Amino acid sequence: MDNVKQVLNSLHPLERKTLPFLKEGITLNELIGKTGLKDVEVMRALQWMENKGIIKIRQELKEVIELDRNGEDYKIKGLPEKRFLQQIAGKKEAKVSEIDVPAAELNIALGMLRQRAAISLRKDEKGELIVSATDHGKSLAGKESLEELFLKKLPTEVSQLQPEDRFAYDAFRKRREIIKTSVVKIRSVELTELGKQILNEKSSLKLDVIDALTPQVLKEESWKHKDFRAYDIKINVPKIFAGKKQHYRAFIDMVRGKLVSMGFKEMSGPVVESDFWDMDALYMPQFHSARDIHDAYYIKDPKYGQIDETIMKKVKAAHENGFGTGSKGWRYAFDVLRTKRLLLRTQGTACSARKLASKDVEIPGKYFGITRCFRYDVVDATHNCDFNQTEGFVAEEGLTFGHLKGMLKMFAEEFAQTETIRIVPDYFPFTEPSAGLLAKHPEMGWIELAGSGMFRPEMTKPLGIDVPVIAWGIGVDRLAMFALNIKDIRQLYSHELPVLRSMKVMY
Repeated sequence: MDNVKQVLNSLHPLERKTLPFLKEGITLNELIGKTGLKDVEVMRALQWMENKGIIKIRQELKEVIELDRNGEDYKIKGLPEKRFLQQIAGKKEAKVSEIDVPAAELNIALGMLRQRAAISLRKDEKGELIVSATDHGKSLAGKESLEELFLKKLPTEVSQLQPEDRFAYDAFRKRREIIKTSVVKIRSVELTELGKQILNEKSSLKLDVIDALTPQVLKEESWKHKDFRAYDIKINVPKIFAGKKQHYRAFIDMVRGKLVSMGFKEMSGPVVESDFWDMDALYMPQFHSARDIHDAYYIKDPKYGQIDETIMKKVKAAHENGFGTGSKGWRYAFDVLRTKRLLLRTQGTACSARKLASKDVEIPGKYFGITRCFRYDVVDATHNCDFNQTEGFVAEEGLTFGHLKGMLKMFAEEFAQTETIRIVPDYFPFTEPSAGLLAKHPEMGWIELAGSGMFRPEMTKPLGIDVPVIAWGIGVDRLAMFALNIKDIRQLYSHELPVLRSMKVMY
């Protein structure tokens, strides 16, 4: 009983107006008619009462017959055959041209009446059609037909048709736009045990309660003699999808903000890059199979770009003889035309090479870039043909591999929120030693987050750098998948509303 009173006290005004009319099996349309509320208001009241356990809303698909355009008109004015018959019932004969029935309905009326032997037709000496009502027709003029009675019953369900209704239904289906049959969703009410108890106690329902505490209520002190409606904090409420930044865009901005807060300066470079900066300046031999992992998209027009001749000669020497680094180089004839070929950037390290060779590079210094890269690949849940990398380097006297390991650990904690990591041996043509960073995701298992290493002297010295440089590159796409708990890389770029709405807000 306490539960019943508690529920009664928590009813919304719409529920209070709907409750007195509730009964087993009553439909939504019936409640709309009895309460005088709008359909959306009744539906909202029923949903709230279902959430409170008072009712269950049943939904059934049923064939329903409704009036069509002509049917609405005939229900008010009468069927054309009935109007025709009533005009001639009191006359011996009449000219068809003098009957007040629209031309579009005249042939229908004549056909229906002749079919029922309600009229007789003849032509006079001038060839004009003359009509007269038969005795049977005169009797039909004074009573409602099965069809007229049927129109008054609409809307109704096909399954509820009586035999005489079926006759009228079949007849109207052959005529134009009188009735229409459609499959509709019928909502009806099923009372729960709690609902039955509440209906038994509905006489104690107080209609004059305060639903909102307003300044006027406080000023007039009307609350002193009224009850407040109890609020149900467990009730389901509509989700609000507030505007927010696209999840991957927000993640990239977060990564940029964290790197800047760590003291890194941002660098950039062109998307259309040359072979020189994308590979040759990184001490990747032009003939080596290492280039196979960089399935580049080459530009057709223009095919070649311009390279600074001074820097190119130094890089050429590093490839051919080591450029005085103690290395013998790759010992092949460097192709100066091939190095000018244009392509879509395959790796962000091209920006590092450009920055190290620039006049404004600071030593000691820390730099990062967030770069869009392109490689030919088969698109699936974990691969894409274009992707983002964040990469960078630290250049300072006295740097060791130990510093690199500490930086990788810090990146895993900051960007992947995990301390469960592995630093494993790896290979990159421009670093020695090289290392890969793996992090463990609670659902996806071990994920490769970054590649790293110490830039080789054969790469840095031709670019004018004589101090140790530790470098790293992180696949931002995979990092975002890790942080956003996404298992399909394509969802990073999704524009589908369900995906966008389900993504958590990035800080």
